[in-house]
Amino acid sequence: MNGIRYQLKSVWKDKFCLMTFLLPILVAVGMQCMGSIDLSSLGELHFAVLAEDLPPQTVRWLERYGPVTVYETEGAWTAAINEPSTNVIGVKGEGVGIRTAVSGDELEVFQQAAATLPALFQQRGTAEQARILTLERPDLLEHFQDIFVPGVLIVAMFMGCTFNAMNIISEKEDGVAFINEVLPMGPSQYVLQKVTVGFLFGSLSSVVTAGICFRLSWRDGGLMLVLILLASFVAALLGLFIGRASRGLMAGVVYIKLVMLLFIAVPILCALTGVDGPLAALCCLVPSQPAFEGILALSAGDRGTALHNSGILLLHGLAWFALYGAIALRRKRPG
Repeated sequence: MNGIRYQLKSVWKDKFCLMTFLLPILVAVGMQCMGSIDLSSLGELHFAVLAEDLPPQTVRWLERYGPVTVYETEGAWTAAINEPSTNVIGVKGEGVGIRTAVSGDELEVFQQAAATLPALFQQRGTAEQARILTLERPDLLEHFQDIFVPGVLIVAMFMGCTFNAMNIISEKEDGVAFINEVLPMGPSQYVLQKVTVGFLFGSLSSVVTAGICFRLSWRDGGLMLVLILLASFVAALLGLFIGRASRGLMAGVVYIKLVMLLFIAVPILCALTGVDGPLAALCCLVPSQPAFEGILALSAGDRGTALHNSGILLLHGLAWFALYGAIALRRKRPG
């Protein structure tokens, strides 16, 4: 117990681990805030007109499609159109019609709108007789949140791997590893101390992140907790392997980044490409893949798939624990 208390104290000294713990929570809060922001104004048309150039009824017609800004001088009108940070469409009168002006650096959709606007103005009488059907505006972030939220949870679960790896590396550099070798502490006790703290903090970060991102029933919440605990345990075990294999801090950081990239890239690529069959089974060799699939299944209400992926994670945990135990027993030395 004293060893675990010592490991807990070392967490507050490691800013890298604290950042890894807090980052998924902050990203989850940010995603929830982004979900409530109306992004429809980004695709809205904006027009610039000269004072006393267009009849009032023409200005009112333009206001049906977007905000209209009136400029007193042609220089100010031209500057507004050429402003690189905007997609303003300049409108001038031309006989009984209108003509448009753009700078050329606008998005293609605004350039097409500028090219179509004069013809639309000429046919405005016919267009007013058409029946207008207003469709519900889709949520621009809904599709991406289906992938981003499990990805953020994977990063939170990975926190245990980061802590354990960095903790072992720092003990090597500070000489604590040599002290551990002469202490009366068996391999199982050493593994328990190292895994417990990384597992606890990874689980806590994941639970808080999941609580922010999901609104689940008690039953689905229980399954989510099982997925989080199993995935955090596997990540904590992997941190032991990284810490043992790393010869120094820089090598450890490289290994951590490579494993994190693998953890995140495999499930996201599988989700985007929709792989199945033998390739999908091969991807499940990466522990983050069953965790990712289980989270997606729970968000869709598929408890059977979530249970199946929980079983895969359990097998991962048993296999990695047995492998590390076999390596430790063979060397007969902790650390």
